[in-house]
Amino acid sequence: MITPEGRAILIHALAHIEFNAINLALDAIWRFPGMPREYYADWLQVADEEALHFTLLAGHLQAQGYAYGDFPAHNSLWEMAAKTQHDILARIALVPRTMEARGLDATPQVRAKLAQAKDMAAAAILDIILRDEIGHVAIGNRWYNWLCEQRRLEPVATYARLAAEYRAPVMRGPFNLEARRAAGFSELELAALGNGTDR
Repeated sequence: MITPEGRAILIHALAHIEFNAINLALDAIWRFPGMPREYYADWLQVADEEALHFTLLAGHLQAQGYAYGDFPAHNSLWEMAAKTQHDILARIALVPRTMEARGLDATPQVRAKLAQAKDMAAAAILDIILRDEIGHVAIGNRWYNWLCEQRRLEPVATYARLAAEYRAPVMRGPFNLEARRAAGFSELELAALGNGTDR
């Protein structure tokens, strides 16, 4: 059974991911000029929804007697953003479609752990986050495929090349295939995940 402090640490870690995700969405707007108008509207929507997620988690943390900043947190999302700052294709491939897509796989297990600890308010917040994150990863897929088409690149092979070049985390299951399908991953991409050949 998860302890109250352990639950607070978990919620804090989730809040930190959402805080970084706000900045990542805004950085995607600021850093990469010359994209279609819809690109900027999409990432502004993502930033707004990530801000809601952070607010919900930070508020829940406060209700438990803690505050955002009380615990250390990792920066792997931002580290990948820094690595890909010079190429929009790499950024879109490896932040929303890799780092954030991992959240689609992990969220159901985290939600189950919180529900088991009888923290149904946190579980409800994760339901909102999963719903919205499917949309965020779908936006990543939309612009990744658009960029591949513009550059005349084959999406699956290009992703494998970028994942190796930037040393993206190796994808490990279990995978939330239903959520990944809803987010626009192709059956070819899902098959590669299942074979352990996707990174």
